Amino acid sequence: MNSFLHFVIGGCRSGKSRHAESLATASGMPVCFVATYATEMMDDEMRVRIAEHRSRRPSHWSTLEDRFDLTNQVVESENALLLVDSITLWLSHHLMKRRPSANILMDLEEALRTARQLGRALVLVSDEVGMGLAPESHDGIIFRDLCGSANQLISRYATKVELIVAGLPWVLKGGG
Repeated sequence: MNSFLHFVIGGCRSGKSRHAESLATASGMPVCFVATYATEMMDDEMRVRIAEHRSRRPSHWSTLEDRFDLTNQVVESENALLLVDSITLWLSHHLMKRRPSANILMDLEEALRTARQLGRALVLVSDEVGMGLAPESHDGIIFRDLCGSANQLISRYATKVELIVAGLPWVLKGGG
């Protein structure tokens, strides 16, 4: 199996999920989709968004929901491409559980290191949250800073990084 980590980053509604899904399809590998939203937290708006995402996914893809043990998911993904959408929601889940940012980043790095060591194929999706207005609340600042640190960490491990703007990919790393 070809080992790679393709990182897709962009703003809200930029087209990053659709792009990641097309990358997974084009890989020709079996796909395990990791939905990182805690379904017990769903409101009506999120139900609609999740239904839209589910309807786009091929029926032969497997899906993991309500699991936040990323390293274990990497280990279990032998012979499949792991598509994680999104790292931003994964981070949010851990912050809501009152985990310290440093511990969350250590867990993320452990998953990335494990993927590299085991030769896994991953497509990770994340939001670029640092290009807008500065958050007003302390919690908002912590979240923004954690997202920025996590995105930089993933970019260091990634074989390819693409920024999605208006549905168009801009290769930041690993072009050619």
